[in-house]
Amino acid sequence: MYQLKSYIKFLTKATNQHGVHSPFVYNFVTKCLYDKTFYEAYNPLKTYKKELKKSNTLLQVTDLGEGSKALDAHQRKVSKMVSTSSSSIKDVKLLYRLSKYFNFKNSLELGTSLGMGTYALALANPKTKITTIEGCPNTSAFASSQLKQKNINNVEFIIDDFKETIPNLKDSNFDFIFFDGHHNKVATIKYFEALLPKIHNDSIFVFDDIYWSQGMTEAWNYIKNHDAITVTVDTFHLGFVFFRKEQKKEHFKIRL
Repeated sequence: MYQLKSYIKFLTKATNQHGVHSPFVYNFVTKCLYDKTFYEAYNPLKTYKKELKKSNTLLQVTDLGEGSKALDAHQRKVSKMVSTSSSSIKDVKLLYRLSKYFNFKNSLELGTSLGMGTYALALANPKTKITTIEGCPNTSAFASSQLKQKNINNVEFIIDDFKETIPNLKDSNFDFIFFDGHHNKVATIKYFEALLPKIHNDSIFVFDDIYWSQGMTEAWNYIKNHDAITVTVDTFHLGFVFFRKEQKKEHFKIRL
């Protein structure tokens, strides 16, 4: 019910490119978010999604975040997980376009899950370095094995709690960080602040499920108003954060 009410409220305030006056954001909306090009990489992404939906593999799941609203059992079938806790085809296509548009060289993903988002990032830039962290050993191992079968070799899989891993990341900065785990207010803010030292002027943070709960929306509002942030783009399912000092502080709600 919270998500439905939030979506209705979002639609009353959201706009398209015609409500955007910043040239940087206008180009991002028209050339990335609204890019209708059919990329060849969309085919393997769709194929992988179909494979996951048909998989009868059972995984013993260790859930360190808020957990699934639909799946409660610790033992979960992959075919069920892909419908509830894996990125949608629409979102992974967008992640692909995002990485291609900004040409990320070094990306970090918090929450590997079944590897849909990881796969999209890897296909967009085969030479980019991708680090993905997952708290559940069995889920990470499954995603890793699946992507290796698809000849994806530019991903480092880390199995650990985010709070243990983030302080020990060796990279001095990241072009892109995707926050797709621990769907609660306190954890989201904590990881956001812990990763601020890893940004540069053109870094981009993306937060998944910013209207998943009232707490997640409160975390999103906190992040929007943080002094380090200049521009945010809210597409309801995803929240995009920019640190460009040459931009004036603005917040956009964009319909996809």
